[in-house]
Amino acid sequence: MKPLLALLSLLALPVMAAEPTLYGRYENIALPELGQTLKAKMDTGAYTASLSAKDIEPFTRDGEDWVRFRLATKDADGKVYEHKVSRISKIKNRADEEEEGDAPELSRRPVVDLELCLGDEKRTVEVNLVDRSSFNYPLLVGAKALREFKAAVNPAKRFTAGKPDC
Repeated sequence: MKPLLALLSLLALPVMAAEPTLYGRYENIALPELGQTLKAKMDTGAYTASLSAKDIEPFTRDGEDWVRFRLATKDADGKVYEHKVSRISKIKNRADEEEEGDAPELSRRPVVDLELCLGDEKRTVEVNLVDRSSFNYPLLVGAKALREFKAAVNPAKRFTAGKPDC
């Protein structure tokens, strides 16, 4: 009976979760499928990741939804990328929230599954495509992607992961 009680008491102990990896508010992230490394903002207040894109054009290939786009970054070479769409996201326009009485306008954005390399970790995450050229960072990494990387963010730090090495 004592061995059974000992086993049950061990099962009752809290499960020790792996400690998250601590990253800075800004990190360099490689996008191997696009052959690019971009400066990214790690944003726990955003849900999904966003990539700065322009000339976003949905199309159909073999009965599936695809999207064609160019990167909207300072160093973009104008190359056209094509990627299968995983879903369409509906995102509230935050500027609309300030006007009382009006329902916020929803923008529809294509979402693609992209590999991201942060430090020496590679994960496939959902990334929505939107023109972020007016922002300082062409890639925003939201909470959903941060969970995929088992990441915690220290806003006082910057570029702690070093050069992506996946």
